[in-house]
This record gives sequence, structure tokens and C-alpha cells, in this order.
Amino acid sequence: MSKKQQTIKREVSLSGVGLHTGNTVSMTFKPAPIDHGFAFARVDLEGEPVIAARAEYVVNTQRGTNLEKNGVQIQTSEHVLAAAVGLGIDNLLIEIDASEPPIMDGSSKFFIEALEKAGVVEQEADIKEYIVKDIISYRDEVTGSEIILMPSDKYEITTMVDFGTKILGTQNATLQNIDDFKEEIAAARTFSFLHEIEMLLENDLIKGGDLNNAIVYVDKELSDATMNRLKKAFKKEDIAVQSNGILDNLNLHWANEAARHKLLDVIGDLALTGIRIRGKVIANKPGHLVNTQFAKKLSKIIKMEKRNNVPQIDLNQPPLMDIHQIMDILPHRPPFLLIDRIIELSDKHVIGMKNVTMNENFFVGHFPGAPVMPGVLQVEAMAQCGGVLVLSTVPDPENYLTYFMKMDNVKFKQKVLPGDTLIFKCELISPIRRGICHMQAYGYANGKLVVEAELMAQIAKKE
Repeated sequence: MSKKQQTIKREVSLSGVGLHTGNTVSMTFKPAPIDHGFAFARVDLEGEPVIAARAEYVVNTQRGTNLEKNGVQIQTSEHVLAAAVGLGIDNLLIEIDASEPPIMDGSSKFFIEALEKAGVVEQEADIKEYIVKDIISYRDEVTGSEIILMPSDKYEITTMVDFGTKILGTQNATLQNIDDFKEEIAAARTFSFLHEIEMLLENDLIKGGDLNNAIVYVDKELSDATMNRLKKAFKKEDIAVQSNGILDNLNLHWANEAARHKLLDVIGDLALTGIRIRGKVIANKPGHLVNTQFAKKLSKIIKMEKRNNVPQIDLNQPPLMDIHQIMDILPHRPPFLLIDRIIELSDKHVIGMKNVTMNENFFVGHFPGAPVMPGVLQVEAMAQCGGVLVLSTVPDPENYLTYFMKMDNVKFKQKVLPGDTLIFKCELISPIRRGICHMQAYGYANGKLVVEAELMAQIAKKE
């Protein structure tokens, strides 16, 4: 897999029938910028609202993984997302004029073909990858389904399925390298049992279904009434059961195609973590519910580890910028200059520090006898650190001022006291454009996260 983030070279469209609605659906894959991730845009709705493909937006897993944000829905997202992951794509905008992607043949095959037609291109940013260091697991006590994620030097997946029926029995599938997704997994089609198909037909829930986009395993005797209903639903003059227990007009690509499709679903559902994974997944009796619950758990772990990832710096080494060099860039001056050193600086991040002493003027009144650094000044200090990042992009920073535009998700975790050394880390959420800097900022003291915030600021030339 590429070590650089990837998107597609050009947009590409395809259309098909929605499985549940039976309506024609048009979908367009579009290139997306660095750190965009996967997102769906409902172009059939006013304002073309966008839903990021994230586990936090999963609302139900009936007949697929369904997302919802602000009342806008995306159904059965997993096959499309699996195709993107299987081709090593990191950033992709998926425009769609309905709530569900076209079912095509029930696999990821046609999505793979469309994305390959568009072409995959590297971007000027390193990939974001979660490297698994410890075993992470999730178990559904009701169904016995379980997913385990363990350390590995690559992303690999094994699924073990047992449907408790003689017709299908126990199956396993393994993908040892995600690069082999196209050849080994992409064409594995969705499947269902006859009793499930009957229920869906009775409730008019698979208007777009036919024998070309789902494998139907016959797990019960076919009555004449059921036979006639299936003929009508699938627009067939005659329907029969093959010797392998599958409705006719369809041949399996692999004997374990059901297990391979479950593996495909696991990849698509775990794409909702929003990051590449380096680790081995073992999924026992996987389904969309357990897959997405695990994705939610993993997302929280990744977020927590990132928060608690205290920058390892040597304060005895000369800084990249001392207080004099900082004042050459920032317009702030004591007593409102709240950073002392810049340790690291790139075009995407900055690390700085502040020594908090009892001589700070704010301790006089905050609070007498119990000095605590005000939270708003902690946020201001992080913003000044980010100011160095954005002002370093112009040749004459002394001619600019920095103004707050927005702060979100501000959280204070620990008190900051006299004698503490604050370490700040600010990372760009999106590239700097028109002098606007959107960043995620963290502050650490004594080896712990003390403050975090999502900040947006803009530089403007002095009048």
C-alpha cells in the first residue's frame, strides 16, 4: 500500500438500482483533498448535505450499515467503502442522488472498476495509519459474534461464519494482504436465506432485488405460494433450486463466497474508523451490528491515544525558536505573550512550550491562595503556538495580526499550576487557505493531557 495519501485522478459516475427502493440511483466518485477521508453527498437534497463516513453516524444496521446526520441518511454504505479501502484510497467524495448506492451485483466489483477507471493518484501528505499495539476486542453476548484486532505488520482479515444451517454450514475466509482485495474479495456477492427473502418481500423492502444481485440460500421447503411470489418478485417464468441449495440462474464464484462477502463487509464497516489500520482482524460470526460497534470502540481508542500521545521532547536541547525569535513572528508582547519556545515546526504541525511560574500576573487574582492558570489563557497559549504555524507561511509575519474565528470542543482535563511546564501540539485539520488555519490543539503538563480544542484563526495584514 502507498505510504502517501491517495485519491482519484478524475471524477467517474455509474448508475444502477437501489436494492430497497427499486429506483435508479446515480453515483459519482470525486477526488477529495488531503485528510478529507470518505464522505457521501446527497445531491438530491437541498444544499447537497455531506455525511462523513464515520462510525459515530451509524444509526442502525438492518439490511446494511446505515448512516444518518441531521436527518439525512445513507443506507448500505459498506460495499462502496470496501472498494475504496481495497484500492488504497484515503480521500473520496461520493455524490449520490438517493439514500442508497446502487446494489449492482451485490458486491464491490463494479465500484472497483469505476474507481480504477478514474485512476488512483498520490497526494502530498503521509497516510494516517493506526498501528495496533495491543489486542482490542468486542463481543456481542446475545449473538456470540466477536471481533478481535491484534498487532501485525500489515492489514489482514479473517472471517469465520456459522449460520447454523445445513445448507450453508461453517465457512472461513482470509485476506492476508489488503492489496489482494480486488482479486480475492471484491466480487463476493451479498447473500440471504429464503426465509429472510420472504419477510422482505412481504414488507415490500427489496424492490430492487433480483437473482443477479443476491445469492439466495434455500433453507426451507419451497411451497407453491412461495414459488409464485418469487417468480413475480424476480420477474422469472420459472425458478428452481440448484443441487448446492441456491436458487437458480446464479453460480458461485467461490465455494466460500458467503464468508468472503462477510469479509468484504468487515472491511467496509471498519472504514468508518476514518483511518487505515495496520493489524490483524479476526471476526467470528461477523455482522453489521458487531462490525460497527467494534468500529465505534476502535474510534474512541484511537482518539484517546492521540489525545494522550504526549510529545517526547528534550528540553535541554536548544529550541527551534527562542522567545526573541517568537517575538519576530508574533505581534503579542508580555504580559500577553504566553509561549516561551518553539520546539518543532513543519507545514502541518507545531510544538511549543511555556514555563508557568508564580510570577505570572494572572495568579494575583486567579485565585489568591490557590493559584490556577485560567482555562481561557491555556487556549490562548495554544492559539499563539498555532499562530507561529500560520504566520510562518508568509514572508513578512511582522506585518500581520492573527484573529480567532472559532473554537470548538474545548475541554479542560487537569489544573495547570505554578511550576508546571506546558507542552503544546497543534496539527492542521485542513490545509491553510487564504490565511485561515484550522487546527486541532492539545496541551500537556506532567505527562498528562490538560487541555484540548479545535481552533480556527485567520491572519490579516495590519492596516
